[in-house]
Amino acid sequence: MTQSDAKARAGMVRVDQAGEYGATRIYAGQLAVLGDRHPISRSISHMAAQEEAHRARFDALIVERRVRPTALAPLWNIAGFALGAATALIGPEAAMACTAAVETEIDLHYGDQLDQLGDSDPELTSIITQFRAEEVEHHDAAMAAGAERAPGYPLLSAAIRLGCRAAIRLSERI
Repeated sequence: MTQSDAKARAGMVRVDQAGEYGATRIYAGQLAVLGDRHPISRSISHMAAQEEAHRARFDALIVERRVRPTALAPLWNIAGFALGAATALIGPEAAMACTAAVETEIDLHYGDQLDQLGDSDPELTSIITQFRAEEVEHHDAAMAAGAERAPGYPLLSAAIRLGCRAAIRLSERI
């Protein structure tokens, strides 16, 4: 493996760990607002548990592969929770619009990573493939739960997707 390949894989692990951490914070914000009183809360709790398992696996990879985590974790902690809480305050459909938008970008992001990896890192490829499938399930569940009925859905979705792309680029490097 070249130094460039090693740096690219380290960036993948760094950004994926940061993204999974951000996802846990988004769901924490949504659940803080919705509590367990809303029917969608059970679905959110299930997705949150999967994201926590994803984060834990990437936490382990950070240690195993001696990858420097992103320095932006404190920002993603606050931003993720705020995004989750704000969308839940708008309503359950907006919370689901948030999930759908985030998972759309994560699906694309994981797809790009899988293309870059090819067959060069079977362990990382397997992890990303599994997590990508679960993220697509989250997207589909959010759409089925009424994401597109959220007020201002096209604008809300576009803004969240743009924010995700920015967070990905920043976390790869910082």
